[in-house]
Amino acid sequence: MRIGHGYDVHRLTEDRKLILGGVEIPHSKGLLGHSDADVLTHAVMDALLGAAGLWDIGHAFPDTDPAYEGISSLLLLERVMEMLKNRGFSVGNVDATILAQRPKLAPYIPVMRENLARVMGVPPERVNVKATTEEALGFTGREEGMAAHAVALLEE
Repeated sequence: MRIGHGYDVHRLTEDRKLILGGVEIPHSKGLLGHSDADVLTHAVMDALLGAAGLWDIGHAFPDTDPAYEGISSLLLLERVMEMLKNRGFSVGNVDATILAQRPKLAPYIPVMRENLARVMGVPPERVNVKATTEEALGFTGREEGMAAHAVALLEE
């Protein structure tokens, strides 16, 4: 077994969709990034890549490559899963936390879990997603951005 930790952060901005775990969430702002800026899926990918010793998403999918502009992070997760499979790894479980002051994310979490689990090829009960505020503290509390942490267990 191998464990990895992932962390990602993106700035909130006007005129962008808010995508988390492949779910479009109604909100006045979205996350800024080269891809769809899905901070949750990015943290999960970094945890998976880290557990496999394969650097991070910036190395695997550089923001200087126009091929990744606006791309769905779930498609990038599919590519991460191909990398893991080619090296003999499978996902044991993933546990992730989104840090966001608003909007309330609880209604969307079941679909986020299902999306991530489907792409990783595991049952949804092996994927846990939580959301928390930071009590109006820091950049997430001031609603300047969102962050996510993830831990992944891989089996060889």
